[in-house]
Amino acid sequence: MGGETEVPTRVLTNTFHVDAAPEEVFEHLTTPESYIGLSPLVVAVRDVDRSEPGVVRYTSIERFRFLGLKYDNPIAVTLLTERLAEKLSVRGQVDSPGGVRMGYRFDLSPEADGTRVDDRLDLSAPWLVVGFAAGQARKVQLARARILADRMAGRSTRGS
Repeated sequence: MGGETEVPTRVLTNTFHVDAAPEEVFEHLTTPESYIGLSPLVVAVRDVDRSEPGVVRYTSIERFRFLGLKYDNPIAVTLLTERLAEKLSVRGQVDSPGGVRMGYRFDLSPEADGTRVDDRLDLSAPWLVVGFAAGQARKVQLARARILADRMAGRSTRGS
C-alpha cells in the first residue's frame, strides 16, 4: 500500500475594517517594505522585483525566537494583484523551510468610510509542525489587522 501521506492543512480567516480608501490599503499591501512590522515576524525585505506587471517578488526575513535563540528565516514571497469591479485583491504564496507553505489573500472592498478587509490564510505543514505554524500564523494575522488599521487611520483621501 504505502501511498503518499496527506499534509495537514489549516484555513484561518479574519475580517476587519480599515479607515482608509481601498486604493490606499491596496497600495500599502503591495509595497513589500510595508510588511516590516505589519507582520510582527518580518524584520526586513530585500531583492524586490517589480519587473512583471501585477506581480511583486521579494525576499522577506522573518525572525523567530525559540528558548532565547534567534533564527532569521529568509522566505521567497510573490504578491499577485487583481483589480475587479468593486474589489481589489492581493494574494500570494510563501514557501518556508521545513515544508511549511502558506497561501494568503486580502480582498479589499469599500465599506462605510473605509475598507473591509477579508484576510484568508491557507496553511499546510508536516504534522509535527502544523500546530505551531498555525498558531504563529494566527497571531500574525490578528496582529496585522490591528497594525494595518492603526497605520491607515486618518490617511483616507475621501472627502467629507
